[in-house]
Amino acid sequence: MAKKSAINRNEAVKALVARQADKRAELKAIANDESRPLEERFEARLKLAALPRNGSATRIRNRCEVTGRPRAYYRKLHMSRVALRELASLGQIPGMTKSSW
Repeated sequence: MAKKSAINRNEAVKALVARQADKRAELKAIANDESRPLEERFEARLKLAALPRNGSATRIRNRCEVTGRPRAYYRKLHMSRVALRELASLGQIPGMTKSSW
């Protein structure tokens, strides 16, 4: 199990990203629109840089929903390989069995 503080910090980052997603998208659209004047685009870039860094979606760390483990994360299943193997061994995941050869 991961540290509770790391999991809570990641949840706070997710909340901040959700709150600021519209504002960031709007400022990025203005900054990347080459039909707008250069001063307006530069102003949008300055406003974008003034926003909190943790409001960026790239700051979110994918973590296992079962254990909170940050490594070996399967996006499709939202869990780590360790939790996946444990649940498969217990027969909790339909259609998945432990291999043996």
